[in-house]
Parts: sequence; C-alpha cells; structure tokens
Amino acid sequence: MKLSFKIALRFLKSTKGQTILIAMGIAVGVSVQIFIGSLIQGLQKSLVNKTIGSSSQITVSSNSSDKLISGYEDIVNKIKASDDRIKNVSAVSDNPALIKSDDKIYSVLVRGMNLKQFDGIYKLKSSIYEGKAPSNNFDVIVGKDLKKELNLKLDDSIELITNSGQIKKLKVVGFYDLKTSNINKSWLITNIKTASNIFSTGDKITDIEMQVSDVFKADEIASIISKKIDKNLKVDNWKDQNASLLSGLSGQNASSIMIQFFVMISVVLGIASVLVVTVIQKSRQIGILKAMGIKNRQASYIFLFEGLLLGIIGGVIGVTFGLGLSYMFSKFALNPDGTPLVELYIDYKFIALSFLIAILSAVAAALIPAKRSSKLNPIEVIRNA
Repeated sequence: MKLSFKIALRFLKSTKGQTILIAMGIAVGVSVQIFIGSLIQGLQKSLVNKTIGSSSQITVSSNSSDKLISGYEDIVNKIKASDDRIKNVSAVSDNPALIKSDDKIYSVLVRGMNLKQFDGIYKLKSSIYEGKAPSNNFDVIVGKDLKKELNLKLDDSIELITNSGQIKKLKVVGFYDLKTSNINKSWLITNIKTASNIFSTGDKITDIEMQVSDVFKADEIASIISKKIDKNLKVDNWKDQNASLLSGLSGQNASSIMIQFFVMISVVLGIASVLVVTVIQKSRQIGILKAMGIKNRQASYIFLFEGLLLGIIGGVIGVTFGLGLSYMFSKFALNPDGTPLVELYIDYKFIALSFLIAILSAVAAALIPAKRSSKLNPIEVIRNA
C-alpha cells in the first residue's frame, strides 16, 4: 500500500492542472453544501428564536373549573426534577381585564409573576427601556404600544376594571418593549402578589411556563412532565401549537438535503469521469508497473489513494470557501436596521460531516477507474503503446 500511495502522489504531481481542476470541483461542491446547510440552519435558528426563543415552550395549566393551580411551588419542584433539560421555570398568574380611557375600552392581560423567573424566559429586564421593574404592591409596567395608545408617563395611574366589575388603581413604574406588537399592546406586567390582590386568587396561579435546552424535544419533555404531575393539570408544548411552523422547517430541511445530495452527485460523476480518463492516459505506466510485478490490487489502490488525496485537498479548500461565503453573506445581507438578515451559524458537526462526505465521495468516484486499472493486461498495453 505504501508503494501505491507513492505512485498515486507522483501521478497527481505529474498532472498538476488536472489535479487542481478536480480538487476545485470537490471544493465547489463542499463549499455549496456548507453554505446552503449553514444558511438553512441559521435561518431555522433565527426563526425559532424569534417565534419561541423568548416565550414559553412548555406550559402547564389547570383543567379545574376555576382554571387555577394550587400548591404551585411543589409542582414547580416536581417539574424541575423530572428532566434535566428543563430550564427557566416560571409561575404566572394571568387574568384578563379592561382599561377605559377617553371613551375607549382596551382589553388587557394582567400577568403576575416572579421577576427573576419570568426574566429567564422573556428577557424582561433588558426589555425595560424606561423606568424599572415592579417591586411594590400595585406597581405595573406597560408595553410600548399601549403606552402610546393611553399616552402614559412614569408614575401615572391606570384604572383597571376586573371581570367582576371592580375598579383597581395601578401605578405605572416602567415601560417595556418585547418586540411584538400584540404583546406590547396587551400585557400589563406586575408581581404575583399584586395579581392575587386584584383578582382575589389567593395563593393560586393560572400557569407554569418553562423553556427547555432543546426546543425540538419539547413534546417529548412535555410527555415526561405530564406523567410526573397531577392528572388534573394539562401540559401543552409549542410543537403541538405551531404545526405550520414545523411544516415549514421540515420543508426547508428537505430542500437543503436535496440540493446538497445533487451537488455531491455531480461532483462524484465529475471526479469519476476525469479519473477514468487518467487510467487511459496512464495505461502505459500501469502496464509497465504490472510487468515489473505490481499486483492488480496495488494498481487499484493507486486510484483509490488518488481519490482520497483529492477528497482531502478539495474538502479543506471547500470548507474554507464555504465558511467564507457564509461569513460574507451575514455581513452583506442586512436588515434595514443593520442586523444580519440571517445570523451566522456554524455547526461544527455539520462541517465535519460535509468534509467526510467529500472524502468518501472522492474515494467512491475512484472505484470505477480503480476497477478498470486492475483489468489492464500489461502485455497488450505495452504492445499497443
């Protein structure tokens, strides 16, 4: 095998132009594969982050008539212990209410929460652009859009009409922007104690929200949680509630795989055709080598080693080009605010797999010329040379 490797190396060096051409063909295939794969993965990651990245991925609610959860602290502890992929668990007390202003009625959702827990999911602290988080009883923060609608300022009071007809006064201590108009227009965020006092829910809450380390395993984790907690509690996950989004992501994956597959098929065919021509070009040298005692298997190894070396060289260049293309795209394809249209996403496992596929494809392409070279008759080759 050592002799076959040395001969393969010499063959590649003797036809540098051809070697460069094949290596660049492999490089183009790998770079396209990495660029498209990274682009699709970056797009998916960005889409998932924007839709569910800063929201609850699994939600526990009650099936009881009053829709309230009692003894929620024990339930939270059970949830945390049920699976180590669960993170950022937050108890929330959600209650609908109305605000009347200038003969207009605004429907809002009062969200009582523990700020530290809630911030882990919704990144609330960094979203408060004016004022501070609610700390005292009957403090509330208001969304950017609702602020404009009601023409509010810090320390203003809001008169809240509950579903029982009671009127409660809340003090505005801050304004937030969660980058979603519907949320900014409808959520009034306060602490659980205030929500309890307004709606007389006592020590009960309405929901337990959480995020998981792998968003695409949310349905699996939700199933585990449902087995650990009371049967009167309902467990929902984002995958069941976003079938259209999952369908879109699956479609992107399928199209990406198809493009990559046909790119690599074209690369394999290109390598095979060029190496077959090489067998014809080098038939006299192979015939002489066979006449000198080299075996058919060793002759085959020459072209397999050529494919291996070309795959490694082309793979290295292709990975470099692919990462370069991905970086350039993230710098030149920008949103109006200057942020990348698609965030640069580098998956080292995917890159390693692409590199391995390039090598295997090149070796597979070399099987045809390797088989052909093993069938060469040295006497006929030398006679016809």
